[in-house]
Amino acid sequence: MKKIAKNIYFLRRNRGLTQEKLAEALDITRSRVGSYEEGRSDPGIDVLIQLSDYFKLPVDALLRHDLSRSENQSFIEIGNQRVLFPIIVNQGEKELIEVINAKASAGYLNGYADPEFIEQLEKIQLPFLPTGKHRAFPIKGDSMLPLKDGSYVVARFVEDINDLVDGKTYVLLTLHEGIVYKRIYKKGTNALLLTSDNKTYTPFEVAKQDILELWEFTCSIHMNDYEESELRIDGIQRMLRDMQVELESLKG
Repeated sequence: MKKIAKNIYFLRRNRGLTQEKLAEALDITRSRVGSYEEGRSDPGIDVLIQLSDYFKLPVDALLRHDLSRSENQSFIEIGNQRVLFPIIVNQGEKELIEVINAKASAGYLNGYADPEFIEQLEKIQLPFLPTGKHRAFPIKGDSMLPLKDGSYVVARFVEDINDLVDGKTYVLLTLHEGIVYKRIYKKGTNALLLTSDNKTYTPFEVAKQDILELWEFTCSIHMNDYEESELRIDGIQRMLRDMQVELESLKG
């Protein structure tokens, strides 16, 4: 069987899709999907691009690599490039996400590229997530209020750092800082400015070459309830910060 035929079948099954559902997503007929999977015909370049966009994998990977060999890993190697495998499913073909708990976060910098380390991570199901590869990362400290220490950020893997959007929040794995969750702004062509929503923390720059992984915020999971007094204090802090900004602008 040709690699492309085997890969289409594997990716569809791994995503938990019927041939009809994949055909709808690609805007082609179910019979064409069946023909591709059985190797009776080859997808044209337009369909290959659609498959690449849908499964978040390079066309090169679809054509030249046996993706079924990555079934027990979270990524595949394409030359010198590490591409995260888009979806993990359980026996019921429900999508799962890996959870980087507090213990795992300590070793994530060294283990993020180790299939055995990733395979041993806890996994949960969050059925409301959009398409894409997601992981849950722990929040430490109070730099990103109102998220509290012990909360989790669920984020979607970003393959190309040039796709990040100024002012959005991301989880980054950096060479020197490890896992950080910050609001990001582009700083020239070679660096990013990482800022905290809690303005008592000083922004800092990170060179793009030092960023090992980039994950875009999808949702947060709060592990601790808020006291009424905490919410009032947080509101006062925001008000005072806004007033300080206004005063600074008046001085100028």
